[in-house]
Amino acid sequence: MEETSTNWGAQATTCDPAVPGGPVVAIIDDDPDLRRSVAELLAENGFTPLPLADGASFMALGPRPRVDLALIDLRLSGENGLTLAIRIRETLGLPIMMLTGRGDEMDKIIGLETGADDYMMKPFNPRELLARLRAVLRRAGHPALQPTDRSASTIRAFGQFRLDQSRRELLGPDGSEIALTNAEYRLLEYFLRHPNRVIPRTELLTELGNDLSQYMDRTIDVLILRLRRKVEHVPSKPVHLQTRRGQGYIFVTGPQP
Repeated sequence: MEETSTNWGAQATTCDPAVPGGPVVAIIDDDPDLRRSVAELLAENGFTPLPLADGASFMALGPRPRVDLALIDLRLSGENGLTLAIRIRETLGLPIMMLTGRGDEMDKIIGLETGADDYMMKPFNPRELLARLRAVLRRAGHPALQPTDRSASTIRAFGQFRLDQSRRELLGPDGSEIALTNAEYRLLEYFLRHPNRVIPRTELLTELGNDLSQYMDRTIDVLILRLRRKVEHVPSKPVHLQTRRGQGYIFVTGPQP
């Protein structure tokens, strides 16, 4: 997926979280340019942004801040973003998206393992950020903005499952959502764009390179195991996501028996 810099404009967006509007997203980042540009992006797309320079500014909002989601830079000055995320989760139970620095292996590992609802590498694609913020808010039960494109072309079906690409949701046989991490979603989407074809592990690593470029080859195997638990009735005997020993993986889109 193409990545672009988050430099959409030079004017700051002034926003009052008490004013009725879209979901309130606290942007907690010590980079003023990033705060300004992300706030502008969110304001233009139906959100109510609340730019904050640090964790202290967020905590100063009080014990019951009118915030729907916290977007937190992992490497905040003064307070580690992970520590702040844990405090917010424990005291407020808010959904959280982490921003992690590109090229830092530890950031990538923490981004996968923190338990945050989602994470993104910087720099990031603006459209992807919007889609994933909406997905996190939907999973949290917030009446987030609905996508305008609901055409059949956004749905990819396999067996009794459906992947809604406009909402970034995997729907199970009963129509309920099956939660996917970002890496799991991207892997499944790639398989469904190339069904019934053996795909070498190296190709999958290249496709996921924006997030996992420095990870060991074994990472793909771990993601495959996690994905099988979500799309296979018997993960040890996969019908859809099959291994071709010495070649790679193939995703069979036919129905499960």
